[in-house]
Amino acid sequence: MKIVNPVVWFEIYVEDLKRAVKFYETVFQVHLSELPSPDDADIQMMAFPSDMESKNAASGTLVKMEGFKAGNNSTIVYFASEDCKVEEARIKDAGGNVFKSKQSLGEYGFMVLANDTEGNMIGIHSIQ
Repeated sequence: MKIVNPVVWFEIYVEDLKRAVKFYETVFQVHLSELPSPDDADIQMMAFPSDMESKNAASGTLVKMEGFKAGNNSTIVYFASEDCKVEEARIKDAGGNVFKSKQSLGEYGFMVLANDTEGNMIGIHSIQ
C-alpha cells in the first residue's frame, strides 16, 4: 500500500473547550461536534468535520484533558484554505492573534501563523 500522506489524526489541547470551539468555528466557518470519550477517561473532545473514509485527509479534535496543558507545543497543524487572508481577518475577533500575516511561500503558496485562544500556534495554508 502506497501512503501519500501519513497524517491521519491530530489533537489540539485546550484549557477552555467552549472558548476554543468558538474560536475554531468562527475562524474556519465550520461546526465541531462532540466526540464520545472512553468510559474510564477524563477527557472531552470536539471533532472537526471529517470523513474517515477519505484517503490522505487528516481528521482531528480539540481536546481538554487533565494533566495535558495547552499551548507552547512544538507541532503546528496547518488548515487548508482557498485564500488564507480570509481566515486571517477573522482571528482577532475570534479571540486569537495573528503571529505572521499572510506571506508568500513562493511556488508553494501562502501561509498565516496565528495563536488560538489557548496559546496554540496554528497555520493556515492556501495556494492563492
